[in-house]
Order: sequence, then structure tokens, then C-alpha cells
Amino acid sequence: MTGVVYKSTGSWYHVKDAQGNLIPCRIKGKFRIEGITSTNPVAVGDVVAVVLKETQDGQEGVITDIQARKNYIVRKSVNLSKQIHIIAANIDAAFLLVTINNPPTYPAFIDRFLATAEAYEIDTLLLFNKEDSYTTAETEQMQSLMKLYRSISYTCFEISALHKTNLDKVKTLMQDKTCMLSGHSGVGKSTLVNALAPGLNIKTADISAQHQQGQHTTTFAEMHDLDFGARIIDTPGIRGFGVVHMEKEEMGDYFREFFSMKDACKFNNCLHLEEPKCAIKAALETGEIAASRYKSYVQMIEGDEQHYRTDFWDS
Repeated sequence: MTGVVYKSTGSWYHVKDAQGNLIPCRIKGKFRIEGITSTNPVAVGDVVAVVLKETQDGQEGVITDIQARKNYIVRKSVNLSKQIHIIAANIDAAFLLVTINNPPTYPAFIDRFLATAEAYEIDTLLLFNKEDSYTTAETEQMQSLMKLYRSISYTCFEISALHKTNLDKVKTLMQDKTCMLSGHSGVGKSTLVNALAPGLNIKTADISAQHQQGQHTTTFAEMHDLDFGARIIDTPGIRGFGVVHMEKEEMGDYFREFFSMKDACKFNNCLHLEEPKCAIKAALETGEIAASRYKSYVQMIEGDEQHYRTDFWDS
């Protein structure tokens, strides 16, 4: 049979068949030894071939093949690891939840996520959550970030998953699509899914007051069917986002505003660092390119997987 992977727990996969049945499956051992460097060779959203067998507890399956993916999004599995982690596959749209505080989402984290999504041709929308809980200064920070990302053609909405503010707009954007929710732990992914589909009753948890970090309430990626025609992949909270499979020479192409003006650089292989007559550096000087975006780009070019997590509203 052929089905879609709805949940991955590391060793077991829940595959939904054409009749809507969820079947527990394992993977065939060969996936582990055919040069796959991913920590999870099968991801939620994958379309897979399954061989079924009867057991005392019902049906189980063995995943024997993965159909070609339309797209997928990856990150480094851990710091300095050579392995990658596939977050989800066959995505129509990614929704990145951003919070200004409780916990803070670093602008460089947003930029890394957006660049990775661009590289894998995944449309990304930014949802600025918890807008009801911010101070005046935090609201101004939120509005400043939304203005920045809208200026480079990203769709942005301010929402409150807790109070269900602007969720009708979110539903419209998600309708009839396979959507991935991502962001740091505690930004409200599970709360948003519960607000969109109250019957799911996904577990949520409070923010750690000591560290202002979310608790990991979603342990494994899981897809949910919603009654307005959307499928949502709820993912575990991501603390860091190491980029992979990007050459330095192409990284600027994944920053939309860089790509739009790179032809004006003197050198066609310009890395926008120390090269003379660089259009990107000139635009940075005039404010046409945001300093925070350029800083994110330089950190990615230099392979800095640490300091971007501690630089916040200082640029």
C-alpha cells in the first residue's frame, strides 16, 4: 500500500492509508546504510510504500520506499554535527511563529529559517504571536520587525493563539494546504493548533520563568487533519537552527533583497563582504538593506552557529 507519514517517534512511524487508517510502521534497515546522513531518513509528510503484516494487535507495516519529495526543510541535528534533521517533507507553506518575549525569537533565527525555506522552495509566512501580552516597547519592536519582513515581501500577521485573534486570516491562508508550524519552544504552536482545531487537545506547557524558554510539549513531529481542509504538521520546538547544504556563493540568493540587486555588483561571484563596488554593501550604507539582515547573512557565511543566538535587538 501507499500512505502518508503522519507521525515520527524515532523508531516508529504512523502512516495513514487511503481509507484514513493510521498504521504503525518501522523502516526497512537499508535506509540506515545507503549513505543517508539524516537522523531521520523518513519524515512526516513523506509519501511511502508499505508492506503490511498481521500481528496479534492488528496490522503493522514496514516502510520499503519513499516517493520523490516535492520539497523538505532541514537543519543541523546538533551543534557541529555533520548529520541533518529533516523537519518535514512535501510542504505547501511553512508558518514560523515569532514572539518578542516569553520567549524571545532572535531576528537571526528568523533569517536562518527563511533562508533555508527559500533554498528548498517553501513559501513561508510569519505569525507574530502573543500580541496581546506585550509592553508598549515590545509592541513597537514587533511592528518594526513586521515592517522589515513585509518590505521584502514576506506575509506577516500579528495574532494571539490564546485569545484567537486573527485566526480567521490564518485559516484562510492554510485552507487546502499541507502546512508546517515551526518556532522556538513556548511560542504557542500547540496552542495555535488547539485554537484552530479544539478537538485535538494537544498538550501545552508554561514558559520557564528562570530562562524564558518554552517547555518541549511537542516531542515528535505530527500531522493533523483540520476540518477546514488543511493539514498541519506540528513540530518540536527548535532552539537553534544550523544551516546545511548551502554554498557560500549561493547563500545571498536566499536573502530576497540581496538576490534582487546582486546583478548590480561589479563581480558576478561577489560574496558581499570585502569586494569593491558591491551593490549589497552600498544598499546597507543607505539603509535599503537592514543591518540585522546583513548581520545574519555574514554569520551564516562565516559558519557561526553560536553567537547569533545571543545577539538580539542590538542591530
